[in-house]
Amino acid sequence: MALLDIEDLTFVYPGAARPALDRVSLHVEAGSFLCLCGLSGSGKTTLLRHLKGTLAPHGQRSGRVLLEGRPLEEVSAVEQARRIGFVMQDPTDQIVADRMDHELAFGLENLGCDPRTMAQRVAETAAWLGLEPWLHWPTNALSGGQKQRMNLAAALALQPALLVLDEPASALDPLAAADFLTTVRKANRELGMTVLLAEHRLEEAYAEADQVVALEAGRIVAAGTPREAARSLRRAGSGLVRSLPAPLRIYQGVEQGDAGCASAGDDPAVTAGPLLPPLTVGEGRRWLCSYAQSHAVARRAFPDEPPAPSPEAIVLRAQDLWLRYERDGTDVLRGASLAVPHGAVLALMGGNGAGKSTLLRALCGLERPYRGRIEALGRPLRAWKGQSLFHGGVALLPQDPRELFVEDTVAAELEEMLAGPRDGEGASATPFPPTERLAEAAALCGLDGLLDRHPFDLSCGEQQRVALAKVLLLDPQVLLLDEPTRGLDALRKDELAALLGHLVARGVTVVMASHDTEFCAQHATQVALLFDGAIAAIGAPRRFFSESLFYAPAASRMSRGTLPNAITPQEVVALCRGSDAE
Repeated sequence: MALLDIEDLTFVYPGAARPALDRVSLHVEAGSFLCLCGLSGSGKTTLLRHLKGTLAPHGQRSGRVLLEGRPLEEVSAVEQARRIGFVMQDPTDQIVADRMDHELAFGLENLGCDPRTMAQRVAETAAWLGLEPWLHWPTNALSGGQKQRMNLAAALALQPALLVLDEPASALDPLAAADFLTTVRKANRELGMTVLLAEHRLEEAYAEADQVVALEAGRIVAAGTPREAARSLRRAGSGLVRSLPAPLRIYQGVEQGDAGCASAGDDPAVTAGPLLPPLTVGEGRRWLCSYAQSHAVARRAFPDEPPAPSPEAIVLRAQDLWLRYERDGTDVLRGASLAVPHGAVLALMGGNGAGKSTLLRALCGLERPYRGRIEALGRPLRAWKGQSLFHGGVALLPQDPRELFVEDTVAAELEEMLAGPRDGEGASATPFPPTERLAEAAALCGLDGLLDRHPFDLSCGEQQRVALAKVLLLDPQVLLLDEPTRGLDALRKDELAALLGHLVARGVTVVMASHDTEFCAQHATQVALLFDGAIAAIGAPRRFFSESLFYAPAASRMSRGTLPNAITPQEVVALCRGSDAE
């Protein structure tokens, strides 16, 4: 008997023109690992929320969800809590306690566990996940990665049969994301838990899955093993192909020009050898090495980094910043220095908790370093803690876009900016934006069809675009973005890249904190690594990623040693096919 069966599930949100889910049927065997993928708005979160009664959205539904053969509505809330663990996309959305150990015990307390059992489960789970160093920390002092690991621990402590995760790695750095997904896979393999994971970042999750299910417009368009699903998506010409792991995309891009290899690679009977479509970087390296030995592969090196900018071109400068949040606390920034030239797109990388968000908040005046100096646009930047996210020509889009939402509709959110943002001195920060700029910002950020929606009813990616539109209405000269690709699919990332190019062409300088190595490799002009409170390395993307190992994008790790300093899938494909990279 399957652990979970979904039969012809159709769901329509109130007032929606089309179903969010359209006759979805799914069979999940006990002990399996299923990866659910799809573009933003495809119905992934809606589907997952139907798997737990307390999270089910309001609207019109038909079809059935069966847990071990029983309709879910006949399973009590207490039993659902025991049998189904749920980890949400935003780490802060499900935190209810003030300390980590209290959070791990909260669900057990609500299920009426005796103190002895509760203490044992909390101890075992914390030890298994390596949470002991932070077990007694306040939850508001944890980084995004630590919060997400805590949420996973709280779910695992209940010992559920089904573990449901909604884009859990979206806020994690590459190392933390890989570690988190390794832990999820261990729970599947070593503890026997059934895992249903929805994810945009497919580099690790896709290859780990036993089964992949792809959604488009609320319908299942591909299902099967990872290679079977990729083959179906490619044959259908689906836009989801652009979201597949880099080794698969490179393989498909190269083999499109070699009919013999393509036919062998598409053959379901092929299960071994160099023609097998690679899912992981390791498989990709073996395939690429074999391909390079049997084909004429260009070994042309790509250009090195451009010359350093002149001091006159620097529009944002931080010198020897030291900052802590508590008088007796630990320093978050420890001598951080950074110089950003005009027109740059500088990517700030580093682990969760490294201080990237803190540095961005200092650069726009929201946090005041106790030592050091910040200059913006040739003037000293004065800190106005607790005031606007716009100060001195520098604007910040925070990691949680909901910090900017104060109205009931998206249109009202944009109109709210027309009241005239104020800087720290109480003067108008920029020329009053004309009303026509509202329509321009909405169009640039792809808000068609969202203007009448409540911002808190939108997906994470949609909220990000609304918040960005609000910030753009400030006409910033320096734009600071904290995890701008979080929750975005490949299509929306391309749109964001085009928008950043448009802004740079208009004279805007961009600094973005990001965990998205592939996006940074393709679109940044400089990359800086923040470690131990200071900038440990900075350089042009090609040099930075070619010399990096753990923070390098998958294409760079896959091609290293075979192709010279290629860092993007497009470059690897171009070298294999003897053409110029786009």
